[in-house]
Amino acid sequence: MKVLHLPYGSPMIDLCRALRKKGIDAAACHFDENRFQFTPDICLRLNILSKVEREAYLHQYLKRAMKEYDIFHFHFGETFFPDKSDLKQLKQAGKKMVVHHHGSDVRMISIAKQNNPHVREKPGWSEEKIHHNLTVLSDYIDHAFVQDYELEPYIKKYYKQIHVIPHTIDTEQIKPHYPDPAQRVPKVVHAPTARDLKGTDAVLQAVNQLKQSGTTLDFQLIEGKSYKETLQLLSESDVVIDQLRIGASGFISSEAMALGKTVICYIRKDLESKYPSGSPIVNATPDTITEVLKEVVQNPQKRYDLGVKGRQYVVKHHSMEKTAEQYIDVYQQLKI
Repeated sequence: MKVLHLPYGSPMIDLCRALRKKGIDAAACHFDENRFQFTPDICLRLNILSKVEREAYLHQYLKRAMKEYDIFHFHFGETFFPDKSDLKQLKQAGKKMVVHHHGSDVRMISIAKQNNPHVREKPGWSEEKIHHNLTVLSDYIDHAFVQDYELEPYIKKYYKQIHVIPHTIDTEQIKPHYPDPAQRVPKVVHAPTARDLKGTDAVLQAVNQLKQSGTTLDFQLIEGKSYKETLQLLSESDVVIDQLRIGASGFISSEAMALGKTVICYIRKDLESKYPSGSPIVNATPDTITEVLKEVVQNPQKRYDLGVKGRQYVVKHHSMEKTAEQYIDVYQQLKI
C-alpha cells in the first residue's frame, strides 16, 4: 500500500511519518515552498514556475504518481488541479482517494453561527465556493477525515463516511519543557496564522489591560517565523494562547500541550463533551480572555500542573501509534 498526501500543510508530515512506522509507504508532498519552511518528504517547488510551466509539470507529475501510488490523500479540499479534473482521471485509473478537511475549507458561517457568536469567515472562502468544492469532491470520494467534531456538521451531507481522528503529534520528537512553578513572570505567546480568525485583537487587548492593571507577564506575538522557529518559541514559553473565535482546538494547541505548556483556547460548550475526558485546555472567549489569562498568569503551580496534564493528554490521544492505526483502518476499507 503506497499513499501520497498532497498538496500542502504541516499536519500531513507527522501523519506520513506515523504511517511509515506502521509499515505503510506514505509520502507527504507539498506543491510549493512557503515561509514556514516545512520539511515534507517531497516538495515540487511549483512556486518558482510560471502558470503555464506549473500546469505542465503537474500533468507530468500526476502521470508518474498514478503509476507509483495506490491511494491519494488530499488535504484542505485541494487536488492536483484547481478544477479538480484529476479526480476523474484517478477514478478511471482505479486509484483510491480520500479527502482531509482542516478548517476554513469547509466551515460554513451560516452553520457555525448557530452555536458560535464569535466565529469569522476566512476571506476567499464563501459558502458558495465551499459548497461547490464539496460537491465536486464527494462525487468521486466517499471517505472524508476531520480532526474534530466542530467540522463534522459542515460536510455530513456530502460524504458517505466521515472519520473524526485527532491531530497526529510526534511525541518522540517533541520533548516537553514544563513551566517552572517558581517563575513569577510567565512568558505568554500567541502565534496566529490569521489574526481575525484567531481573535488576536482580543488577545492583545487582554494583555494590555493586564499590564496596565499591574499584572506582570512577558508577552510575545509570533508572526513571520518559520515552523522550526515557532516551535522553539513555543518550547520557551509558559502559556500558549491558540484561538478565541473558532470554537475548537487547533494543531498548535496539540503541539503546545505536547511541549508541556498551559494552553488557552476557545472550545464551544456544546463540543466539550466530544473531546476525550481529561482535556486540560483552559477555555476562553474574546469576552473572557482577560480574566482567564490573569488567573493563569497569577498561578505558577497551576501552569505547571496543566502543562503536565497536557503532555499526558497528547501522548494518550494524539500519539502517532494511536492515530496511524485509525487511518490505516480507513485505507483498508476503500473500494475502487
